[in-house]
This record gives sequence, C-alpha cells and structure tokens, in this order.
Amino acid sequence: MTMLLATLYQIVQMLLVLALAPLLTGWVRLVKARLVGRRGPSPVQPYRDLLRLLRKEVVLARNASWLFRAVPYLMFTAIWLAAGLVPIFTTQLALAPTADLIALIALLGSARFFLALAGMDIGTSFGGIGSSREMMIAALAEPAMLMVVFSVSILVRTTSLAEIADFMMSGVVGLRISLALALIALIMVAIAENARIPIDNPATHLELTMVHEAMVLEYSGRHLALVEAASMLKMLLYMGLIACIFVPWGMATASAGVGQGIVAALWGMVAFALKLAVGGALLALFETSIAKMRVFRVGEFLGGALLLSLLGAIFLYVSRGV
Repeated sequence: MTMLLATLYQIVQMLLVLALAPLLTGWVRLVKARLVGRRGPSPVQPYRDLLRLLRKEVVLARNASWLFRAVPYLMFTAIWLAAGLVPIFTTQLALAPTADLIALIALLGSARFFLALAGMDIGTSFGGIGSSREMMIAALAEPAMLMVVFSVSILVRTTSLAEIADFMMSGVVGLRISLALALIALIMVAIAENARIPIDNPATHLELTMVHEAMVLEYSGRHLALVEAASMLKMLLYMGLIACIFVPWGMATASAGVGQGIVAALWGMVAFALKLAVGGALLALFETSIAKMRVFRVGEFLGGALLLSLLGAIFLYVSRGV
C-alpha cells in the first residue's frame, strides 16, 4: 500500500510540475508588468503560446543534423525528470531513493550540454556565441552549486533530497549563518542557470547580450515549444529545490498514516503553490529593481556565489568539528 501511494504521489508530482511551470512564468511576467505600471499579459498566456507553437510547422535548416532534431526531446525529458525528483509537496515519492542532489546536477548539466551542442550544430554566429557564453556560465555556476550541495550534506550527512527535507522539518537545525550563505549562493546560481536578470534578459533578443535565446533562434514549431517548456520547468525546479531544502514547511512526510498522509499531501500542494506565488513575486521585484550586467561581469557575480557557498561549507565543517 505504501509503495502504491508513493507511485501515485510520483505521478501526481510529474503532472503537477508540468502543469504549474507555464503558470509560474506567466505569474512572474504579470507581476513584473504591474510593478512597472503596465497591465501585462494574462498568467495563462504561456499555455496559449505553447499550444500555438505545437500547432505550427517545424522549419529546419538544410544542414541540421539528427542531433539538432533530438535535443529538444532530450532536454525536455531530462529537466522534467529532474523536476520530478525534487520533493515539492511530500517526501514519500517512488523516486525518492534516486532523488539525489548529485544526480540532479548531472541531469541539468546533460540538458545544458545538449542544448549547447544544438546551438553550434547549424553553424550560425548567434548559436556559437550563445553556446560559448552558456558554457562559461556553467563552468562558474556548477562549482558553486556543488559547494552548496557539500554544505548541506555536511550538516545532514546525506545528499538525498527526501532525507534533507525531513531533517530540515525536524526542528533541530535552528538558525545557521552557513545555511544562509548557502541559500544566497543557490539563489544566485538559480538566477544564472535560468538566464534571468542581471545575467540575461529573457524578454529581449539583443544579439550582443543574449545567451539562452541565441542558442534556440533556429528552433520553431514543436521543437521550440519543447525548449520553452523545458525552460519553464527549469525555473520551477529551482524554486522547488530552494523550497525543499530551505523552506520545507508544509510538506507531507512518510511518518503519517495513509489517510492523514493524503490530507497532508493536499496541504503540501497548497503550501507549494503559495511558495511559488511568493517566489515568483520576489523574482519579479528583484528583476525590476536591478539592471542587466555586462557579460564580462558574470564571472564576478558567480564568483561571489562560489565564495559564499565555500564559506558556508567551511563554517559548517568547523562548527561540527568534522
């Protein structure tokens, strides 16, 4: 019965992240528009955009290889699987034993790698520029992400997301400067990985500054829909990851019975929706209050994230006397 319930929760989570990702993007756009005095689009506009792209015909360059055609499917599958691994409303998931932070980073890195290859496949200058900038950001963001993982694993003694969430909800953690540093570092990495301001502006197509958009300029139709859906899933994934590690309150645990567990899981969904609403509003507020930085200053931004995560790991290492 427990395994059946865990499988049901896992299926619900896979469908839930797929359904909420476009809504989160639409919510961020709406809040940003209201903050600058515009009416803004409807929060459900991303759903309409994806459906419109799915109905359009795919146009491919003559020199496009099989890799260019396969990358949208590979990227979407990897990020969707990664989003399904992060506990968002309950820790009792069928994939909880494999929901490891290292595996999560590997899936995200694989999706990034294939997208960079696709950007260079056609041979356009924009695709090459976007891929090179993406790899530069990845080379700086991944070490910071790994240091955040090490900081949390030093405290919890595991990299399992379900066990980390249970430990954080146990009430024995308290206030720790090291965790605050790791949280700030993870937020900075999330901003860079999702190509948000100040690293990149997802609303423009300026050839001198764009990173993500430069790699997907040659995509159209259902391929572009899959790439855009993967980007939306990635933003929800990082918000869910931050909520799972640092704000897990309201999430259902495996300690409750079947009946109580279902009720707790429903409350966990409501709590996660509220976390997404607050996180999206804070992201919109941050992006409207800061300007985009030059590409050559991205290293300083991510270097600061690496330094903060390294300090957090050192503080935890020293405080625990390992």
